[in-house]
Amino acid sequence: MLRIAVQSKGRLFDDTMNLLNEADIKISSSKRTLLVQSSNFPLEVLYLRDDDIPQSVATGVADIGIVGENEFAEKNEDARIVTKLGFSKCRLSLAIPKNIDYNGIEWFNGRKIATSYPVILKNYLDNNGINAEIHVITGSVEISPGIGLADGIFDIVSSGSTLVSNNLKEVEVVMKSEAVLIANKNLDADKHDILDKMLFRIEAVRNAEDKKYVRMNAPKSRLDDIINVLPGLKSPTVIPLADQEWCSVHTVLDEKRFWEIIGKLKELGAQGILVTPIEKMIL
Repeated sequence: MLRIAVQSKGRLFDDTMNLLNEADIKISSSKRTLLVQSSNFPLEVLYLRDDDIPQSVATGVADIGIVGENEFAEKNEDARIVTKLGFSKCRLSLAIPKNIDYNGIEWFNGRKIATSYPVILKNYLDNNGINAEIHVITGSVEISPGIGLADGIFDIVSSGSTLVSNNLKEVEVVMKSEAVLIANKNLDADKHDILDKMLFRIEAVRNAEDKKYVRMNAPKSRLDDIINVLPGLKSPTVIPLADQEWCSVHTVLDEKRFWEIIGKLKELGAQGILVTPIEKMIL
């Protein structure tokens, strides 16, 4: 049995549960208890505060955990990052009142900075030769300049709307963060085997993110041109049709370039283009 520590509430909890569900690891959500076992996979979930997860994994209370990369860096516990998960993305940034002229990191020399991430901030300031006073605060860090508690802040930024509502502007991005899967460094062989099986499922889910399966009818006279514009994982599948002048082409497209490529395919004579979402993709 493998034990995973996850955040007990919040966006990271929701994203983690969605990932496990998409990987077909069933976890009961009818009653929130401290420890819940999966009904179809050798995994049990330990619900914790996010800032307790790195230590719980490092000390072996949990075997693995899903936590924000920023939180893992701040706690600096003796565990390893297994993989980045691609969700719950944010950044840790320095911000100051928007009416202040800013001409570089030197502005923070002799200033007071409020933050919930003093370790990451101190390392950044030291690396840049900045001597600033770090004021550790929990809760609403962004209000600190407005009430005279600090000259600037160092905090998580997602959309930036919280900064705007507090008349602040982002001036330095110190770290980009996303959810990461971390593991204890001393897992035994059986737990490594379970982890590998779990990673296989997670990778299949992640491979399918923002991908579309596309089928189309294509004139054979333009087949080479059509294949040339398809950035599929490998060579697309080409299937003969009853009409010998036409064939069916199947491929996978990335969402980011989807409409651009579809437009080119139409120009090259592709017809009957059918697009379906992909749940899992095993490479």
